[in-house]
Amino acid sequence: MSNEGTWHKSSYSDNIGGSCVEAADCTLSTIPIRDSKNPSPALHIPATTWSSFISGITA
Repeated sequence: MSNEGTWHKSSYSDNIGGSCVEAADCTLSTIPIRDSKNPSPALHIPATTWSSFISGITA
């Protein structure tokens, strides 16, 4: 798993083959995200961009 931390699946993902997005918690300046059904490669998003995204969807 290298230095990507622990993966967490979206609470909107299901276990029957639907959309499954995961993000890893890590100490990097980027946040890796991936499709859990096809986990490689991960897309690395700048941490500041990820934070803005999360703030926007939870507002």
